[in-house]
Amino acid sequence: MSFKKGVDDGLPIGIGYFAVSFSFGIAGSKLLTWPLITLISMTNLTSAGQFAGLHIMSEMTGTLLEMAIATFFINLRYSLMAISLSQKVSPSFGTFKRLCLGTGITDEIYAVAMSSKVPVTPIYFLGLMLLPYLGWTSGTLIGAVCGEVLPHFLTDALGVALYGMFIAIVVPQMKIHKPTCIAVFISIALSLLFNYAPVLSEVSFGFAIILCAVLASLVAAFLFPIKENA
Repeated sequence: MSFKKGVDDGLPIGIGYFAVSFSFGIAGSKLLTWPLITLISMTNLTSAGQFAGLHIMSEMTGTLLEMAIATFFINLRYSLMAISLSQKVSPSFGTFKRLCLGTGITDEIYAVAMSSKVPVTPIYFLGLMLLPYLGWTSGTLIGAVCGEVLPHFLTDALGVALYGMFIAIVVPQMKIHKPTCIAVFISIALSLLFNYAPVLSEVSFGFAIILCAVLASLVAAFLFPIKENA
């Protein structure tokens, strides 16, 4: 598997990441300068984790511990993807290369790599993650710069794209997978409780995210356990 093949396979992902990260740049420009918000995307490659961290910062009540725990649980799936993908890579994909390229594991990159009919090589995976990484960072940069120069009414309108992205990700899976649908509604119910219930509303936003995610996952796992193959 060649570097060029990886770049070709990563091109559609990179284009999609550019559009999503533009919204992240717009949202981040309301809190941080464009170099700082761009640095976040350069050192992370996780849409949900970054948006959650940004939201915790915007609340002005979250601590670094809350941010760390929230992003840990949100991004925990990448560890499972890495374990699964490790069974698909070539023998030349040693530990050092896995550590260097591990930041490139995202939902879409993982799906493309796992669909390969031959073992994934380091040079292919580098090509596969290159354009998504550039698309994510450049989209954030342009969005952050635009957020600083464009009128507020326009940046607020562009920020709506973020919610459209999450709806586009969640709703199709809810239609075909009942446990996902139930987990989403549990999360919504818990979120409403943490916003409006007299005692729960005192919980900071960061820990509310953590509790909603963990509790909804636990309930769904208890109600719909995955059956092991005999």
